[in-house]
Amino acid sequence: MNKIQDDILSYWEMCDAEGKKPLQRGMNYRFNPTYSVILLSQRSNAPYTDKIYEDGITLEYEGHDLPRNYINIPKNEDQPAKLSSGTLTQNGLFIEAVKEYKDGKRKPELVKAYEKIMAGVWSLKGIFELVDYKIVHDGKRNVFRFILKLTNQKIIGDHRTIELSQTRIIPSEVKKEVWKRDKGMCVKCGETTNLHFDHDLPYSKGGTSLSAKNVRLLCMKHNLQKSGRIE
Repeated sequence: MNKIQDDILSYWEMCDAEGKKPLQRGMNYRFNPTYSVILLSQRSNAPYTDKIYEDGITLEYEGHDLPRNYINIPKNEDQPAKLSSGTLTQNGLFIEAVKEYKDGKRKPELVKAYEKIMAGVWSLKGIFELVDYKIVHDGKRNVFRFILKLTNQKIIGDHRTIELSQTRIIPSEVKKEVWKRDKGMCVKCGETTNLHFDHDLPYSKGGTSLSAKNVRLLCMKHNLQKSGRIE
């Protein structure tokens, strides 16, 4: 199943795109043989702090806590890289991937990022390269922050191909504004499925990702018809 950056999906369409049901964790190291998957949110009530840098291609993704149980309150504890047994957590697996990359032992891990726009609406944020991490004290505890750079590499494997052109990340607030303004349908024909956040004027031709005025909803048919043309 081909999915392109800024495609719009329901939760189950997202799961179908990955060939697995359901996607329960936010961090999924090597969810598929050739890449990892993360779920992110920049909503005000999101449990973790994720953000896009001003360069428009860098994502900072917060590591995840252990599940809550009758003993621990995760938000009061440092995020773990290992379990008490010594097994690496998802944080630990991502950290090891960064260390191996920085030591020259491997290429950066490719990470497919999906973003929750609002209830029931998800978007493929893009394919990123995992290039670094840091430990930040958030005022209460230490958390991991992973640094990922948007890539134009292709992911080919497990009968799925993702083809992306290098562009800039559309901020979450812009996507929410566009979704509400265009009423969740293609501005050309009113289609409500197979939608995509489209730049009216492409970034390569001077368009911006930072304004809802330059972003609109298009269905697959009209997105393909437009391709790289300026309308």
